[in-house]
Amino acid sequence: METGTTQEKITLAFINDKSPILDITCNDLSASGMDVLFRSENIEDGLSQLSALKTLPIVCIIDLNFYNRNVLAQLQELKTQYPTIKLIAHSDIDDQKVGKDLFDIGFSSYLLVGSDVNDFRNAIDESVNGFNN
Repeated sequence: METGTTQEKITLAFINDKSPILDITCNDLSASGMDVLFRSENIEDGLSQLSALKTLPIVCIIDLNFYNRNVLAQLQELKTQYPTIKLIAHSDIDDQKVGKDLFDIGFSSYLLVGSDVNDFRNAIDESVNGFNN
């Protein structure tokens, strides 16, 4: 086993509903060397695109639309079908119950609208490499 000679490239998937904010973040992360495998506009399409991949992304960033009543059930389905993918939520809802529900499903991080690309990089790094406490 090799140690420390190469760093695994972080692969990402984005599920977002035409968010200009996440478009910029996605482009910035891609420009910084992360590999964006796909982008989709909703969880159902994301599940379809995931099923077509030979290699799954390490991290999936999901812009949550809580106006869709089925969103938590869809997220649970996503985590059940792809338990190895690290999930990061992005939303404009700052609510402790929502955060708890997401962490119960298995999300590794929750970022609010207004988070910058450095916040995303930190959340991705912590999701992939663990917390450095």
